[in-house]
Amino acid sequence: MNTITDFKITTDFSHIKPTDTQYLKGGLRDFFLYRDLGVAEATKGRVIAHLVKANLPPENGTGWHFHVAEFQIVIMMKGWARFMYEDKPTLVAAGDCVHQAPGIVHYLFDYSPDMEYLEIVGPADFSTVDAVGPCEIPPVTPWK
Repeated sequence: MNTITDFKITTDFSHIKPTDTQYLKGGLRDFFLYRDLGVAEATKGRVIAHLVKANLPPENGTGWHFHVAEFQIVIMMKGWARFMYEDKPTLVAAGDCVHQAPGIVHYLFDYSPDMEYLEIVGPADFSTVDAVGPCEIPPVTPWK
């Protein structure tokens, strides 16, 4: 890409308002709801952006896994979530931004009832691979 015209040809303008898309089931995890932000279509599959929020209390969490992706960013908008990144427990609270390095083995095992985060991943059709975890998972916090 050498000119602004080259860039505009490969992506589209997108503007999604809160009333344009709904939180839906059917994403990667059945205990979360997902709201598509239109970025995958606008970038022709280069990037996906969606809001993810808690739908059900944590039971077994996500399990150990990693993503086959070039990059992944999680920005916690509300509440909190507890992750294991390899063998390191990590509390991600509202306002925090996490860059999940490509291929990092992780486990989201606990979260607040009001948890909501923005996830941005490239490419949009990234895959998730189950993995063997390096350690035990701490106990979850029961919802009241």
